[in-house]
Amino acid sequence: MWNELWFLVTSTLRTTFRKRSALILYFGLPIAGVLLSMFLYGSQGSRELTVGVVNGDGSQQIAVDTIGFVQGLDNVKLVNVTKSELEQQLAASKLDSGLVIDSGYSESVLMGNPNHIAIESVKGATVTSYMKSMLYGYIDNVTSISKIAGGDAAKFKELYDRYQGADFKITTRAVNDTSTTKEMSYQSIGFLIMFMMMSAVNLSELMLKNRENRTYFRVLSSPVHARTYLLSNIIVNLIVIIAQIVVTLFIMRYVFNLDPGVPIHEMIGLLTLFALVSVSISLAIVSFAKSSAGSGAMENLIIVPTCLLSGCFFSMSIMPEPLQRIAQFLPQSWVLESINKLQSGESLSSIWFNLVVILAFAVVFFLIAAYKIGRNNDTRNFV
Repeated sequence: MWNELWFLVTSTLRTTFRKRSALILYFGLPIAGVLLSMFLYGSQGSRELTVGVVNGDGSQQIAVDTIGFVQGLDNVKLVNVTKSELEQQLAASKLDSGLVIDSGYSESVLMGNPNHIAIESVKGATVTSYMKSMLYGYIDNVTSISKIAGGDAAKFKELYDRYQGADFKITTRAVNDTSTTKEMSYQSIGFLIMFMMMSAVNLSELMLKNRENRTYFRVLSSPVHARTYLLSNIIVNLIVIIAQIVVTLFIMRYVFNLDPGVPIHEMIGLLTLFALVSVSISLAIVSFAKSSAGSGAMENLIIVPTCLLSGCFFSMSIMPEPLQRIAQFLPQSWVLESINKLQSGESLSSIWFNLVVILAFAVVFFLIAAYKIGRNNDTRNFV
């Protein structure tokens, strides 16, 4: 059996990679996916926000200090404008956002009910969330002081001056922002997952093609058993896909210098587990297909839409909640969720449930494929 298995595996690998196009198909496309991720996410990064300020509260100390606080934020540039200029420049995209302080703002803060202040933007939360979160924290602090003062102006001034002149110091240290790199590597893995599944179907499809050209029946006329033939295809599948994983991760990490934030050996182990899922799904597809053309059609109908739903092409968080719930029934989403958790600092042992679920997907699809192949006695000529 082992000699027959070795012969079938080596002959299938030689036949598959005799054409150079196979190298492009199995190794070139995943690397192209890495390049595409770098192109899509490489231009992202922090930039300076230009904020127009309309101060309708004049020289009131709280209003002036609030503007000074915003001006002191990193990557924020303030421009004094009038209300009409603010609307015009926001519409013309000359300003990213606007801070409007109307008359009565300082008084409302003193009364413990901050009002008469608004943040305007036509670009939405992507440009306002940072300033809004910092500014609201500052206003909450001043409001708390006013509530403690209980309407006593002298006490408020004393507390407010102590707050402004606090003697404690905050030491800051700049660290590298790795979020963009992690996003690029995460999305590169998403493309790799899709190509892993496509490669598995292409390799399993060889069994259908061998049936169509009658090679399968000539092999079975020899001492080779059908189970040995099937096992050889599974081994070829795993060899090619694991090689695909190793080559892609090596290129991503050491050629493009993309650090996924996860040790490479853990990433290889996780993706190898998913390789079992890919092979099992490919066998299930092939077992239900009547021909190689039918297998190709099922591949397009199953793999691309499920990868799309699972977040292989973009973050799943931007999809509606019903679609996110559907994605929970797809193995790709469990792999990507595992990678996300590992990138967040969790250990491989802490995501054991995800690993069990991924393994369960592989077992289920292997059983489906085994049942269907075992009952398939169709010996028709597929030409």
